[in-house]
Amino acid sequence: MSDEPPVFGTVRRAAAATYDWLFVGRSHLQQSVISLVLLAAIGLTAAGVFAPESDAGRLFAVLTADSTLAATLRLSVPIAFAALGGIFAEKSGVINIGLEGLLIIAAFTGIWATDVTGNVWYGLLGGVLASTLLAGLFAIVCIEFRADQIIAGLAVWLIALGLAPFLSSVIYGSKNTVSVDTFPTLPQMGIPVLSDAVASPIPFVGVAPVDIPFFGALFDASPPVYLMLLAVALSWYTLHRTAFGRWVEASGENPKALDTAGVNVHRVRYAAVLLSGVLAGVGGAALALGVGQFTGNGPTMVNGKGFIAIVAYLFGNYHPIGALGSTMLFAGLDATQLTLQARDVFQVPTELVRTIPYVTVIVVLAVFGRTRIPSAGGEHYESGEDE
Repeated sequence: MSDEPPVFGTVRRAAAATYDWLFVGRSHLQQSVISLVLLAAIGLTAAGVFAPESDAGRLFAVLTADSTLAATLRLSVPIAFAALGGIFAEKSGVINIGLEGLLIIAAFTGIWATDVTGNVWYGLLGGVLASTLLAGLFAIVCIEFRADQIIAGLAVWLIALGLAPFLSSVIYGSKNTVSVDTFPTLPQMGIPVLSDAVASPIPFVGVAPVDIPFFGALFDASPPVYLMLLAVALSWYTLHRTAFGRWVEASGENPKALDTAGVNVHRVRYAAVLLSGVLAGVGGAALALGVGQFTGNGPTMVNGKGFIAIVAYLFGNYHPIGALGSTMLFAGLDATQLTLQARDVFQVPTELVRTIPYVTVIVVLAVFGRTRIPSAGGEHYESGEDE
């Protein structure tokens, strides 16, 4: 019988499991990249502890700042919601690259509805309705009239890109709308029990959850952040534990088999595309209502987040949790570069710092990306026809 204390055994088994998860079954290149990342993390941590005034020490301070995690969560919301919507649509066999357009129309409508009603929740609902209507139009064109899904998705994007700034100019006299209320953070919301719990010290620890360094931002976020986490969990459950999830999977992999089983493929695809509109609508409205204004100049305030969402769910291999992880990676890098610019940590051109998230995502996709699109993705189907 071993004389090893139980705690040492637990630590040893956890370390072995972590090593297996990181390295076993991976290529030499992937192992090399993971090793470099771990060495960099150890070096940054050491610099942050022993040399906080060095460049590496200041970078460590940026990475572990409350504001970095808060910004990561905030920036993740529109991308994660759009990615979840893209998963439902594409797993059903309909490639929806119009997510960018759905975010844009939801962002504008969310602000307009809030301005009219004076309530951010009605604004959120208005954004969802507008996005769902546009997604419904996209579904009719693609499913009923068998239009090319890529061209139809681009049309959705271009329509929203022109329509939202136009409506803003007509209603407000400018491509940018007026300012409205924004979502409150958790303590401001005053949720019974929960808000008191995060603001009160933990027994025997003496620190309130909201004051925990770095992770405290998790307890002081706005409602859309918690909606995002809830949506990820519900999406996973729907796709993997319900009959509808199995129908969506079958619609994208083998629609003829689904049709033979007596399930209407068109209805499943309509439902999946409309669901993508609902989810993208929440993301777009939350984006605009997070800052209290819609900006319609140039690529609008959405600025490619819908296309990043497509990359996120492809990188996450159509899994809601994987999509959230890749979204957090991208948003975290974006938040880091924003903080680096704000604090002027390194004397490098701003344009070069802005490329950090994109370069990193490309490297990660090239080294680790393994995606298999649904077998019937992008293909039309009519009941009774041969595949």
